[in-house]
Amino acid sequence: MKLFHSYASPFVRKVMACAIARDLHERIELIPTVPANSPPALLAANPLSRIPCLVTEDGLALFDSPVICEYLDSREEGIPLFPRAAAARWIALKQQALADGMMDAAVARRQEGLRPQEAARTALMARNRAVIDRSIAALEADLPHDVIDIGTIAIACALGYLDFRFAGEPWRPAAPKLAAWFAAFAKHPCMARTEPRENA
Repeated sequence: MKLFHSYASPFVRKVMACAIARDLHERIELIPTVPANSPPALLAANPLSRIPCLVTEDGLALFDSPVICEYLDSREEGIPLFPRAAAARWIALKQQALADGMMDAAVARRQEGLRPQEAARTALMARNRAVIDRSIAALEADLPHDVIDIGTIAIACALGYLDFRFAGEPWRPAAPKLAAWFAAFAKHPCMARTEPRENA
């Protein structure tokens, strides 16, 4: 398998954390990619020019992270990252959706923050920050469980990205229970081995 990859992307991190949890990471060749450059290899696999994008051994290109993570979960036996039981499944999928929304908002804030400031851009950044603040408040009120599944992995990736890109805006004081959960969950190998960093 080949994965169009960036160490800084929280969505790529989610995929790699699932691959590690499923013990599939050694079967994946990482292809360092800057999607903004629209490299031909990425465009051939994903017309959206977005990462992550996984190309399977059969040559099937899969995107984006929810699809790739579910594909990886289907590859091996074991406790599923996408729970089968109805109640647990819907909770995990809801948590994944919340976390993906947080990551979308955080990535957008990061990108907009690198551009010259103007009123419309500042308003968009404030709106995205409000999305993140509301999401953290929701998670503080309804803490994730400790089981590794797609929901908890996605939430941990979202929180890790906030620490990585917005360290000057600490979220922990407003969410001490969530902070304690994250400190414990971040020790799992699938999270500890995928901490975000700038691309080499």
